[in-house]
Amino acid sequence: MKTIDSIPITKISRASKLVSTGAKVGVNYLKYYGDKMVNSKEDAKERLNKNNAEDIYDSLKTLKGSALKVAQMLSMEKSILPQAYVEKFSLSQFSVPPLSPPLVIKTFKKYFGKHPEDIFDTFNATSVNAASIGQVHIAEKDGKKFAVKIQYPGVAESIASDLALVKPIAIKMFNIKGKDSDKYFKEVENKLTEETNYLLEIQQSKEVVEACKHIPNLKFPNYYEEFSSERIIAMDYMKGEHLSEFVAHNTNQNISNQLGQALWDFYMYQIHMLKKVHADPHPGNFLISDEGELIALDFGCMKAIPDEFYVPYFEFAKKECIDNPEAFREKMYQLEILRKDDSEQEITFFSDMFHELLSLFTQPFQNDVFDFSDPTFFNQVAEMGQKYSKSTELRNMNGNRGSKHFIYINRTFFGLYNLMFDLKAENIKINNFTNL
Repeated sequence: MKTIDSIPITKISRASKLVSTGAKVGVNYLKYYGDKMVNSKEDAKERLNKNNAEDIYDSLKTLKGSALKVAQMLSMEKSILPQAYVEKFSLSQFSVPPLSPPLVIKTFKKYFGKHPEDIFDTFNATSVNAASIGQVHIAEKDGKKFAVKIQYPGVAESIASDLALVKPIAIKMFNIKGKDSDKYFKEVENKLTEETNYLLEIQQSKEVVEACKHIPNLKFPNYYEEFSSERIIAMDYMKGEHLSEFVAHNTNQNISNQLGQALWDFYMYQIHMLKKVHADPHPGNFLISDEGELIALDFGCMKAIPDEFYVPYFEFAKKECIDNPEAFREKMYQLEILRKDDSEQEITFFSDMFHELLSLFTQPFQNDVFDFSDPTFFNQVAEMGQKYSKSTELRNMNGNRGSKHFIYINRTFFGLYNLMFDLKAENIKINNFTNL
């Protein structure tokens, strides 16, 4: 894979890159208008999506950092984004062009004050895995193998300016109105800032490992502060295959079920027992060992779940609440889905919409055991996502609604559901975490 010798760091250079990408997208639309005059509209639209996805991703993978992280988050929205975007943006999960070896050495010395071979016996400056915020290298010391994650230069410093560039697009896309809408952008900015603090990630990683190490068929690396810094993390090298690569060839249903139960228990235990969750469940953060164990990595994005959100959120998902119009509406106000200044039309529309969404999305929680391999459930979720993504009535509503905590908690559940479906996990015990 081609390596990168530099990353745009300044606000002006990053903005210029996005502007040039916007120009390419504009040209793609001009081609689309001509294309659909001589070919079917569906074929023309598919080519437009493919060209736009490629141009946008090519830009984001050069920028890296929070810009690429947004693509990674969007790649999990399989029921909303066109397939071309999902396929292209999914590459941001674990396969992006890495920094060149000379830039790696320069970056390491800047962050640690020493050449990597002054610390390790050997250090491979060629990356084995590159993602949105950092890339991983293999090192050895005293016969022990380490994975060393190095953050891309300028990532932490460019978060606010990157989000400022994205903000107008997001406001228009989601029709966000009102003076309190900044709470959503601040939530994302705070989480991205936390993800660039590798000392915080080490602390969070150790806490999760200690709390969840008893869960069967689940493994974690150990972390080493003495070889780490605010922008570098050293951990055990874990041998395994990325989850997305594993599911592409696995035919052992028992292993799928074992991994699925471990993954589900891991998330339910965090959410309900720790009230804090690994809010970045994409395939690049999980490996499968040769023994069929799930290896969890990368705890930079941890979301604390305050009681004032946790209680109504999970009461909201109970069947007795969904089937009780008064209780259901009360929870909608508590969770800021409905607003005091809503019109009757908005109250009716969003009450109906969320009732439909929750009646479907909470199905796993209405059962003791659930089959995540059944495509019927996921097809229904995809169809509903498409329905509301095309709703002109929804686009005319004020999109500024819902607690800021929805952003990462919903992202967690969407990602978890997708991983469970990828694994084709059957007969998953939903409340098994209470017995652990």
